[in-house]
Amino acid sequence: MKSLVCVLALGLCACGKARARDSARPGPPTQPSASGVTPASAPLGTLRESTFHFEHGPFGPTEVIALVPDDAPPSGRFPVLVAFHGRGESLKGPLLGARGWVDDYELGTTIRRLARPPLVEDDLLGLVTRERLTALNAGLSAHPYRGLIVLCPYLPDILRGSRAFEEGKRLSAFVVEELLPRAYRELPAIGTPASTGVDGVSLGGRAALLVGLLRPEAFGAVGALQPALDDEEAGRFADLAGLARKKNPGLRLRLLTSDGDYFLGPTRALDHALSSRGVAHQLDVVTGPHSYEFNRGPGGYEMLAFHDSVLR
Repeated sequence: MKSLVCVLALGLCACGKARARDSARPGPPTQPSASGVTPASAPLGTLRESTFHFEHGPFGPTEVIALVPDDAPPSGRFPVLVAFHGRGESLKGPLLGARGWVDDYELGTTIRRLARPPLVEDDLLGLVTRERLTALNAGLSAHPYRGLIVLCPYLPDILRGSRAFEEGKRLSAFVVEELLPRAYRELPAIGTPASTGVDGVSLGGRAALLVGLLRPEAFGAVGALQPALDDEEAGRFADLAGLARKKNPGLRLRLLTSDGDYFLGPTRALDHALSSRGVAHQLDVVTGPHSYEFNRGPGGYEMLAFHDSVLR
């Protein structure tokens, strides 16, 4: 597999740069707290945070952070998105690692801004083209962001090489048989497969493909941001997607990469393998690096906007 250590090092470097830029980022006057939870005084995009502890997770005791919108829709219930973090957070252990999307990628800011469009260039840290920004705002105009329950599980670094497909079975069983039933019971979730998605970035994108394609009956949409793949794996993942689509013909599959992504080539290879097998899917290639900055900018916005629009 391409060097995830290299990706991590560069991502951590970008993390510091992004924080400096974020401090000067314009936006609505109410700012999120350090935990990524918008204060209750904000009229839209406010969140409640819960922690699920599992003493017997698939790879030992584990944590899942749940972000729940305070703004109840007419039904009172929301779609659910399982969002996996990248490898950098895998190295932090369950308590801190599970907070990757909340703290390191600042998903609270992303949710708050999606709920109060239009987006501006600084929201996406200047990493997208004007055309892409216009398209995102047009999408939000046609389908205003209505909110998702976002489940952020801790993901250990266990999906290397061919063993990923065996470890993926354990991970997918945990998500589908333990995490989702608990979320459906304890949170205001719609609680159906069609209203449930899975996504993630880098190592988390790899995990999302494995979980969603191994257990397609549990999901309405599977996404992957800059997924950590190898060229030689494209056929195996495409075959898995073909089987998944037979089990769930309505499953939506979306890949997103960028021109500065270390895994751009393998993601294009997967796109080609899917097309050659007649597996319907969506591939988006945007601008930007493979970094924490991308996660806080285009990655988070693209992920949430996509699932919010297709899971209802």
